[in-house]
Amino acid sequence: MTSDRPPAHEHRARVDLPRWMRDPTPERRTPARYLDDLIEGSPALRAARRTVWHWRGRTRWSESHPNVVAVLSFVVAAILGTALVTGAYYLLALATSGDY
Repeated sequence: MTSDRPPAHEHRARVDLPRWMRDPTPERRTPARYLDDLIEGSPALRAARRTVWHWRGRTRWSESHPNVVAVLSFVVAAILGTALVTGAYYLLALATSGDY
């Protein structure tokens, strides 16, 4: 039994999609995914992973004392830079004197 009324809206023609869009390649199995499946499959390893995530989410000392860390890192960088420049000058002096 058909109705004499026209359809409420016009249907669009189907678009033929390329094969790679209709049947995409399966997800690639990388070593990290295999390791993730292994960890998630074992309750002890899963608990250890959650413990590590909780430990890494803590507030670090450098986040709670940013000024102290900034000063200390500047001092360490200055000492290392001075040592490297002094070492380079020492090697240059050895090379120019011919005693190496």
